[in-house]
Amino acid sequence: MNFSYNGDKNKVAFAGRSDINASYKDLGAVCESIRYKSIPYALKVLNDVINEEKPIRYRKHNKGMGSRHELGGNKGRYPKRCAKIVKNILSSAVANAINKGFDETKLVVIHTSANKNDIIMRTPPKGNLSWGRGMYGYSALRRSDLEFAKVEIGVANPEEIELSKKAKDLIHLFSKHSARLPIENEKSKKAKPKKAKVETKDKDKEPKTPKIADEKREISNEKAVAQATKPNTTKPIKNTNIGNDRY
Repeated sequence: MNFSYNGDKNKVAFAGRSDINASYKDLGAVCESIRYKSIPYALKVLNDVINEEKPIRYRKHNKGMGSRHELGGNKGRYPKRCAKIVKNILSSAVANAINKGFDETKLVVIHTSANKNDIIMRTPPKGNLSWGRGMYGYSALRRSDLEFAKVEIGVANPEEIELSKKAKDLIHLFSKHSARLPIENEKSKKAKPKKAKVETKDKDKEPKTPKIADEKREISNEKAVAQATKPNTTKPIKNTNIGNDRY
């Protein structure tokens, strides 16, 4: 795949995908939202869109789109399907950078782009004569061509490549925002000290031995024998029948 990056391609790790059945306008907005940002910050932006926590700003192709208070009144949307596609391509670019020997902690998204790749015209179905076309089928009331898109993402260390002043300023600005993000999956987290269990030993209690069980059995047997040999002192039951009984 030929990438449209004009700088030194040896210092940049690329990843791309073509023939994507998705809106190239939405893909372009998603790619613009992660440009010149660090990898953790870019992943956070994409995850926020997938989870519908924060929308993506649309600078163009936003006719009839509602404004969002999360974006300060700017127009935006949640293109979840396109965000998942871009996230997979970004993870592939990071994996390629690691295979090239780049430092994973210093990677920044340097290049992103989304464009049309191919257009397939839809022909009317065969059946009735299409007016003004000279072919069979119903004439389409609107344009219904299939438009496929392609996405390119490049990551690199900004200190090793030449960038414009505007790009450097944006990287410096986004680096401050990424420094405020909570660190996930931190290996150096201090484990909370567990409270030591206090063992309570009663000196008065004697350790259990099999002799105690034997003594309990003998006492229970003696009680049973005493109850069996006890004289029957129960009073006879009186006849409490009242009425015209025959007996």
